[in-house]
Amino acid sequence: MKLTIHGAAQTVTGSKYLIEINGQRLLLECGLFQGRREKTYEYNLNFDFDPASIDAVIISHAHIDHSGNLPNLVKKGFKGHIYATDATRDLADILLKDSGHIHEYDVKYLNKKREKKGLPPVEPLFTIVDAMRTVPHFRQMAYGQEFQPVKGVTAQFIDAGHILGSAAVLFDLEENGKKTRFWFSGDIGRPDKPLLRDPILPGGYDVDVLMMECTYGDRPHDNINEAFEEFEQVVGRTIKRRGKVIIPAFSVGRTQTLVYLLNELMSSGKLPKVPVFVDSPLAVAASDIYRRHPQCYDQETWDFISHYRHPALDFDALTYTHSVEESKALNYRDDPMIIISASGMVEAGRILHHVKNNIHDERNTILIVSWMAPHTLGRRLADREREIRIFGESYYRRAQVETINGLSAHAGQGLLVEYARSVAGQAKKIILVHGEEQAAEKLQEKLSRNDNMPPIYFPDRLDTFEL
Repeated sequence: MKLTIHGAAQTVTGSKYLIEINGQRLLLECGLFQGRREKTYEYNLNFDFDPASIDAVIISHAHIDHSGNLPNLVKKGFKGHIYATDATRDLADILLKDSGHIHEYDVKYLNKKREKKGLPPVEPLFTIVDAMRTVPHFRQMAYGQEFQPVKGVTAQFIDAGHILGSAAVLFDLEENGKKTRFWFSGDIGRPDKPLLRDPILPGGYDVDVLMMECTYGDRPHDNINEAFEEFEQVVGRTIKRRGKVIIPAFSVGRTQTLVYLLNELMSSGKLPKVPVFVDSPLAVAASDIYRRHPQCYDQETWDFISHYRHPALDFDALTYTHSVEESKALNYRDDPMIIISASGMVEAGRILHHVKNNIHDERNTILIVSWMAPHTLGRRLADREREIRIFGESYYRRAQVETINGLSAHAGQGLLVEYARSVAGQAKKIILVHGEEQAAEKLQEKLSRNDNMPPIYFPDRLDTFEL
């Protein structure tokens, strides 16, 4: 039984791990690596193994850094099943198609530049058609349902509380009479987050080997309830001065959390009812999938639905816009409203138009609710720069900018420590993945202060472990 780390090794994207057992090969995750454009293309294009040699794939959740290279795997010869939860399969369907569209668009733009330089054209990593050919490979499994993806492996999905359908994967492995219980965390969610159940920890499952993410191993998150209160205050102040709240938000997870919060705040009378618009085709499609999978909701959400007698992600003030015309019409309205739109880092999509059309009015608020990468428009807004360039034009910012931390869907340092501690005294090793070196070092330092902790590893790409 051998585990090889093929991705998310000393970095936070491109999750990919290969389990070899009984002469078969099981791929755990098949995510896209995200980094500098040239390096990213070559890295994602080529696998360190023959895709046709993979017998089965297991996906923990639908985020692109965990599932996004599946169409390329199929394109290059994979013919087996892809196992995931029901909700993950449905989200992956729309996310992979959206990703295929982006790859096609980006390559079309790139090839125009290459043609001017006399360079040959390049092919997209994969297309929408490739994404459509991938979806039939999926086999949906419920949480807690055991399945056998390859000989000698029994697996089941355990609720991870990160996004809809997200899961840790518990494996019972057997080869030549040797048995090992292996737990992969996927991305670990946060307790007390709206809509979804809390993540289940591996303690009590007699785990021999734990492989877990360490994205925020170097810092705790702000208190989530304090973040909710701050959200209420910022929105309330903006509505009072009859402004618009413009919120860049990721289409899957963050958008639905904000919709539920606004539903709760307006239903309880804590905020006045003003129009709320979700204006992103992908976010609209993702929200529809969230509504189709209420089995993933937590008890608090069910109590809310029961008390107010309407759905968690639908209420009178809410509109999911579908057409470009509906989106453009929002620019001509002067009444208080809330617009949630993508992309999350304000680099593309309809959010650019909403920022451009509302940045001049001091009554408005641009509300930043997630981490913004350096050199993005979102970061420049978060840094409160006064002059902003959008579509090549300069705009002077008079709108207020507010930032709220604490809404991350990833576990912070405290929960990561608790997660690893739960297997102290039983696990033989802990493997840290999906994190930068600083995050891993800080988490290892914290864990080293505890008794009965097993050896902790932070592997590089292509490092191998015997299971």
